[in-house]
Amino acid sequence: MNAHFDRITVNPELMNGQPCIRGIRSTVRRVLEAVVLYTDRTELKGEYPELEDEDIVQALEFAARN
Repeated sequence: MNAHFDRITVNPELMNGQPCIRGIRSTVRRVLEAVVLYTDRTELKGEYPELEDEDIVQALEFAARN
């Protein structure tokens, strides 16, 4: 994994090995879906308070590169 993606983790024991945000049970895919669903960043963070701005940025960059 690229060191640039220090908030993205892959653990075969968590979420079937899907890329996750900081080892929590939020997959990169779910973050991307949430970004589309909640276009207002305040609403997104209200629904997913565990996400930090850098988590969202890295999820988007990770998806763009993969």
